[in-house]
Amino acid sequence: MLRTLLIVYITLFSISVNLVNAEPLTPETTIASPIVELQQLESSINKDMKKLSSTNGEMKQFIEYRIKEHANQFHNKLKALMSDKDLDKTALLPLVKEHFAFINQVGDYYAQDIEVFKAKLGKNDDLNIMFSLVNRERERDDILRAKYETLTWLETLGEDVTVIKAKLTDNLLARSDMLNSLVHFTQDKLKNAVDDAATAGKDVTSEQTTLITKLKERISLTSASLSVAIDLLDKLEQDTSSLKQTLFSISGDITQDVLNIDVASNLLEQWWDTAKNQAIDNGPGMMFKVFIFVLILFLASLAGKAVQRIIKKTVSNSKLKFSHLLQDFFISLSGKIVFALGLMIALSQLGFELGPLLAGFGVAGVIIGFALQDTLSNFASGMMILIYRPYDVGDLINAAGVTGRVSQMSLVSTTIKTLDNQRLIIPNNKIWGDTINNITVEHQRRVDMTFGIGYGDDIEKAETVLRGIVDKHPKVLKQPEPTVKLHLLGESSVDFVVRPWVKPEDYWDVYWDVTREVKMRFDQEKISIPFPQRDVHIYQTDK
Repeated sequence: MLRTLLIVYITLFSISVNLVNAEPLTPETTIASPIVELQQLESSINKDMKKLSSTNGEMKQFIEYRIKEHANQFHNKLKALMSDKDLDKTALLPLVKEHFAFINQVGDYYAQDIEVFKAKLGKNDDLNIMFSLVNRERERDDILRAKYETLTWLETLGEDVTVIKAKLTDNLLARSDMLNSLVHFTQDKLKNAVDDAATAGKDVTSEQTTLITKLKERISLTSASLSVAIDLLDKLEQDTSSLKQTLFSISGDITQDVLNIDVASNLLEQWWDTAKNQAIDNGPGMMFKVFIFVLILFLASLAGKAVQRIIKKTVSNSKLKFSHLLQDFFISLSGKIVFALGLMIALSQLGFELGPLLAGFGVAGVIIGFALQDTLSNFASGMMILIYRPYDVGDLINAAGVTGRVSQMSLVSTTIKTLDNQRLIIPNNKIWGDTINNITVEHQRRVDMTFGIGYGDDIEKAETVLRGIVDKHPKVLKQPEPTVKLHLLGESSVDFVVRPWVKPEDYWDVYWDVTREVKMRFDQEKISIPFPQRDVHIYQTDK
């Protein structure tokens, strides 16, 4: 029961910290007796807490939800009352004192819980236990914030909190010193873990990558707790410049609090001393290495451009008829490979070991691969499009539910300009995973049209008219020969199929021209074109 009680009050204090900036209640929403309201809320919370031990399942979740809601209201009303200048705040003193007592109880609970975690170290999985311990320390941050805020309320109400503030300051100093050491310790372990993974290269194990991830999370949590301790110590008028310097230099946590004059001056002084000593001891040799490094990069850049020109001329004149995408791919890849080789040679001149560096790139590649799965899927689809060449720049295609002309291609996406001049950028995996209809890849295309005549019209005459229209059109190809045949005897018409062959770019011109000419010629030749109609017969009967 005590453990459940403390957990509930942990929730209460977490909510109170998150609501520090909440707007105070307006006079219109404040009832005549706010103290009574607070007492009623406290009574409701106590009743619900007593029910927790005898409930289970969804009912227990519902009661916890009620407690959280009432705790939220309690904090808002208490904060509003503390900011009300016209209220006699002495009546709030017992409630604030009880609030502070709750905070101390929760703090003791956390301290006991942390000691339990410490006792387990060395007996089981230290990595996970240490992570749980650090995570629990992170949860204590809310308690410390709430404790400081409640102390300010007690001080406002006239209580002497000098001794309590001094004790809180000592605790925060000890806590920040411990967190400072833990950050450095974890940073060293992370560096060793990264070095081991880089040495392993392709043989890096999942345990090694998991260790790196856990250590990074531990540094993040510990740095956040250290930042909270620094913030509270600043409010207690303590000198935290060295702690902020550690937080900045170790974790890279640049915040407004860190970037103050003391921290900046200390860091600049350290950096200047280091740079000065390095310049005196290794200046001439380093300058020569930097010159060689820049020279190699310059030569690699020139060589890359020269190779790109050679590859461009080769692939453009190749009898294999590479697609535009494949040509761009080879040209771009050749230049980047040459420059990458030059970069590695240049780095070796600066003293970098290429083996661990490449292994590090391999580990980074695995991590980046997991983070960019969708992009890599598009890249893989782009490679398949590059290899099988279902379309090229300038082709009119229907893919991914879009019809348009391909205006640009890359290994990640394809840019299509629709027939009504809209530009659509479609990921390659959507195109490759769907049916691709290349409309203009073939040099000839058949226009399929159907024309109906009435059952009383001359079939031979209609067929002669249709064939004459098709044969006389200048854009209809002679080979293959157009097809004009009687196709169906429909419900209200005799249907002919007319199927001339045209160039792909002439498709719609022929379709529209032939349709227009058929209507005009049928009218001239008195050939009817049936359309749905209904005859209504009215009979008059004698009643």
